[in-house]
Amino acid sequence: MRIALINSGLGLLTAAAELRRQSPGVELILAMDPDGMPWGARTPDDIAQRSLACAWAAAAHDPDALVFACNTGSVHALDALRSQFEPRIPVIGTVPAIKPAAAAGQPIAIWATAATTGSAYQHALIAQFAASVAVTEVPCPGLADAINAGDEEATAAAVAAAAARTPRHVSAVVMGCTEYELAAYAIAAALPGVSLHGSAAAVAAQALRRAVTAGAGAGAGAGANGTAGPALRVLLSGRPGDLPPAALRYREGRFLVLRPDPPPRPDPAPRPDPAGSGLPGAGSSAVRA
Repeated sequence: MRIALINSGLGLLTAAAELRRQSPGVELILAMDPDGMPWGARTPDDIAQRSLACAWAAAAHDPDALVFACNTGSVHALDALRSQFEPRIPVIGTVPAIKPAAAAGQPIAIWATAATTGSAYQHALIAQFAASVAVTEVPCPGLADAINAGDEEATAAAVAAAAARTPRHVSAVVMGCTEYELAAYAIAAALPGVSLHGSAAAVAAQALRRAVTAGAGAGAGAGANGTAGPALRVLLSGRPGDLPPAALRYREGRFLVLRPDPPPRPDPAPRPDPAGSGLPGAGSSAVRA
């Protein structure tokens, strides 16, 4: 099975790591856009164009499913990707995990980029899934940029600032940007006792379900051409490359590169435990199937 993920930066790492945890043999294509990041500051049309360019580069490798591992991109370009690739390649989008966070009926906070906070899109999700609970929208300026840069000091400062804007009575925080899930440990430490809700686990599960269905329909088990490829392939604005050095600052990134390709001969030394490389602290999540 081969699954492609797209995001302008490192926000795809958590969903990719979840895919590898849930299906260790899955081949992954990570299509990032360092030439155009961050997408959040761009116009919707520009986001759509750059997302499509990444998706076409990934589609050239015959994935069984395409994951749009970006909240902002899913808002502005998910329909464009689906019109180009479905039904041949299922496209799975991402939305903030507001519904599961609000399920307990307690006050929640939504951490999101400054552009998304207060947007009509986010307000519509709140009205649909959290109308009966108190919701605080918390803008997190600079947090996604710091995470993408692998800057621990700047990440800690942005998390602390967002935590200070988060009411003490909230029971749950929605990580409304996929990059934020890479900082789940820092967020959990800043908000003890508060549950965190991200999208990676649900997106991965849905992608695997749809990839299996698509593969069965096409009669191919590893991409449309049925041939096996590298366990991990990285595309940088369409060019073959390696994971950015900042990715290796996160255990999701290290987990992905620790999986060798091809598999080595049996080694008596202890191997890394994939089960310990997921996203602790994250709760149930939402997905645009």
